[in-house]
Amino acid sequence: MNLVRQTAGRKIGLARALSKLGYCSRSQAAELIRAGRVQINGSVRRDPQAAVRLNCDRVLLDGRALEPERKVYLMMNKPRGLLTTASDEKGRATVYQVLSNAEKALPWVAPVGRLDKASEGLLLLTNDSEWGARIAAPETHLEKTYHVQIGTLADTRLLSAIAHGIKTEDGEWLRARRIRELRSGEKNCWLEIVLDEGKNRQIRRMFEALRIEVLRLVRVAIGPLQLGELPKGKYRSLTLEEKQSIDRAMRKSLTTKNTKSHEGTPRFPL
Repeated sequence: MNLVRQTAGRKIGLARALSKLGYCSRSQAAELIRAGRVQINGSVRRDPQAAVRLNCDRVLLDGRALEPERKVYLMMNKPRGLLTTASDEKGRATVYQVLSNAEKALPWVAPVGRLDKASEGLLLLTNDSEWGARIAAPETHLEKTYHVQIGTLADTRLLSAIAHGIKTEDGEWLRARRIRELRSGEKNCWLEIVLDEGKNRQIRRMFEALRIEVLRLVRVAIGPLQLGELPKGKYRSLTLEEKQSIDRAMRKSLTTKNTKSHEGTPRFPL
């Protein structure tokens, strides 16, 4: 649906409007607004929460009218050692270094969710902030698949514990939707773990609670989207079919969740 039609007759905050237009993140927009670089209908506004209607108000940045950017959907094979952030106060390397050679050709894009510095694999980036938020939201229950190397051999008891739930040191219960062993060596093994909760550092926290070292953690799939043969440190655009398959998976997941939430509800004849 066209962005203008989506927001017709509805006011939103100015920083959010810049993000919706695909120009920058909401936090970056707030900085631009406070610096006096953004105008609404010819007047400089320094409040990131200033109300604006995108279908009728004229928004300018540095004197240039802002129009919705083309929607961009990227997948990246994130290397280990990069932070999933736009900038780092300590000057550490970020995933944007992978995009550095294409910055002029691409509009601003933001990571969908996060992979921590030590993790690697499939990372989505987009300037469609609402789409990215739906994928990352825990309530969407979109499955994410990881291949995890741990510093011990897995037995039935360990696999069962991860599947049924682990209590972390801060008292939170975490569980995997599915888990299976992929292969093992003499002292370590690889597991496939599927999550649908999307909690922060969930896999690492589960194994920390069990005093088991995570040697490598690679995200290999988000819903039906597979990392496949994309080389490490490279990125590409999603195909139309891939984008549509994720959208279908999100709709199906929400429908399943809503159906389950009504199970056990008393039924009465009409």
